[in-house]
Parts: sequence; structure tokens; C-alpha cells
Amino acid sequence: MTIANHLVVFLVCWWLVFFMVLPWGVKGHHESDEEYEAGIIEPGSPVKANIGKKILVTTGITIVVWGMIWAVIAFELISLS
Repeated sequence: MTIANHLVVFLVCWWLVFFMVLPWGVKGHHESDEEYEAGIIEPGSPVKANIGKKILVTTGITIVVWGMIWAVIAFELISLS
């Protein structure tokens, strides 16, 4: 595989993992104990999204997944023909 192929596989895996990690630990305004003014804040919007932490977790998980994909391809663990 070329570097471009590795990059594409990594980015596709990263986005898939990112969308899986996004809902972890999210609490909406309607679930929190804080008072909010109706009409100003959407009740379903997250109180604190922690996007930076989720990006780091996503990158770590993706490195592991990409490493497994690389190993399968490099050591020809699965034959397609």
C-alpha cells in the first residue's frame, strides 16, 4: 500500500470511530440539574461536549484499528484470491 492508501484508510477509520465516540458521556440540558431558560437553550443540546478529549480518544482508537488493518495487509493474513 502506498502512503496515500494508508492515509485514506486512517481517515475513514478516524471518522467512523469519531461518530461512535461522540455520544460517550454526553448529558443534555434536560437531563442536568442546572436550570435553563426555555426558548434560549435547546433542551437536547449537550451541557459539555468534551470535543478535545473525544478527538484524542478517537485518534488513539484509530491508531490501534489502523495497525490491525496494516498487519492484516502486510502479513497477508486474509487472502482475497
